[in-house]
Amino acid sequence: MTVLDSSALLAFLQGEPGAAQVEDALAAGAICGTANWSEVAQRVLAHRRDWSLAAAVLHSYGLELAPVTVVDAEHAARQWRAGAGLSLADRLCLALAERVGRTVLTADRAWPESERVQQIR
Repeated sequence: MTVLDSSALLAFLQGEPGAAQVEDALAAGAICGTANWSEVAQRVLAHRRDWSLAAAVLHSYGLELAPVTVVDAEHAARQWRAGAGLSLADRLCLALAERVGRTVLTADRAWPESERVQQIR
């Protein structure tokens, strides 16, 4: 099961480069943290798109949504670095990946290279 960052889900929904890789992950069983889910909803709504349709498409793949745990919150806090370019939602996504022992798919180039992070483009 792959962890999906909001940028990966948005690339899929918008048919951007990397969308096929995200669709493969969705079809194989993927998980998204609720903080990242909120980011996807915010972006879809900000662009005046149909959030209920977008959510239905993502749910049709069986996407699992994981709440933020205390462990995730504390891990994200420990990962904060001034000027590092990682938002709280980014760090919570990385914390989820660490907790479940999986790789994250992202389109966000600000993320550091690691064995847990895979860029989709």
